Amino acid sequence: MIKAIIFDWGGVLINNPADDLMNYCANSLEVNPKELKSVFSKYVEEFQKGLLLEKDLWEKVCNELKIAQPTTNSLWKEAVINVFTDKKEVYSLVKKLKTSGYKIGFLSNTEIPTTEYFYDNGYDKYFDEKIFSCIEKTTKPEKRIYDIALEKLGIQPNEAIFIDDNQEYVKGATQVGICGIIFKTPNQLKKELTKFKIKINKN
Repeated sequence: MIKAIIFDWGGVLINNPADDLMNYCANSLEVNPKELKSVFSKYVEEFQKGLLLEKDLWEKVCNELKIAQPTTNSLWKEAVINVFTDKKEVYSLVKKLKTSGYKIGFLSNTEIPTTEYFYDNGYDKYFDEKIFSCIEKTTKPEKRIYDIALEKLGIQPNEAIFIDDNQEYVKGATQVGICGIIFKTPNQLKKELTKFKIKINKN
């Protein structure tokens, strides 16, 4: 019996922001987005695990690209504020599932400045438990992050559904024993949930 439903952030609850984040930062730094992405990708895992602070990240990236470092307090948070776009239909579904009695989890590979944006804007009210890679020092698809989610929600693997738009991350969850859904559209998600006999409050 399913007791909890766990949502990814980027690509599920919001439009996938990856390219827009790079474009915003590249524009601010006056560098080619492809060049920035190439160097940034070397450090993104450490950044998402909270092992590399933003100021140290930009120092490494900008030194490698031979460009000036950002002057803003947090270029990454500034980018997040400007490019994150909520999928209102998915948030509406989250609320309906919560009122239907399911525990709602949040599990994301994300960075410290982005978690600040999350709490600044009150998104925590939608979720019973929040699992951020930068806080837990582990990222999807590593087994430990899914174990942490289960422990925080107080459930067994077969009592949870994990929803992500990344097939690799869903596979990581299913390898732990969690039921997985690869997100494509809100309507597709609703249909997939009905296969698990999930009751969705219509109010």
